[in-house]
Amino acid sequence: METFDAGLSTLSGAGRDVFFTVNLLERFPNDLLITRIDILRNVVRDVRKKQPFVIDAWVVLPDYLHCVWTLSPGDDDFTNRWRLIKQGFSKALPITEHRSAVRKARGERGIWQRRFWEHVIRNDTDYAAHVDYCHINPFKHGYVPRVADWPYSTFHRYVDRGIYPLD
Repeated sequence: METFDAGLSTLSGAGRDVFFTVNLLERFPNDLLITRIDILRNVVRDVRKKQPFVIDAWVVLPDYLHCVWTLSPGDDDFTNRWRLIKQGFSKALPITEHRSAVRKARGERGIWQRRFWEHVIRNDTDYAAHVDYCHINPFKHGYVPRVADWPYSTFHRYVDRGIYPLD
């Protein structure tokens, strides 16, 4: 089983922890993120080399993703990191998507929603709840009968480390 791995670090809690939800523009039916997971992984690795952050949890679903990152103390530039991830992913794909006149005029692709949702983690309980939320999502939305059956998740790393049981 192949898991989502863009260089998952073993560090967490070293700085500012943030939960994100990032959506494709055309939500359903769209499985672009899992059919092109290879591109997403490579882009995330490249961005992390230039602007490091720790991946604490990540789940990639067909049309959106959730993740928890830890940024270094004093670093809060997650907006630029997401811009680079979205841009790199988009540039690696041929232009086949529908683009509105506004997006065409701005030279934008029609792959991602312009914005993303972020939540700064408040405490250890909030951190654990958001990591769990990432991992439970494929089951919650009926993609798999068990969390362990979804391959595009850091859940498998948590199992390997003994943090979660396989079931």
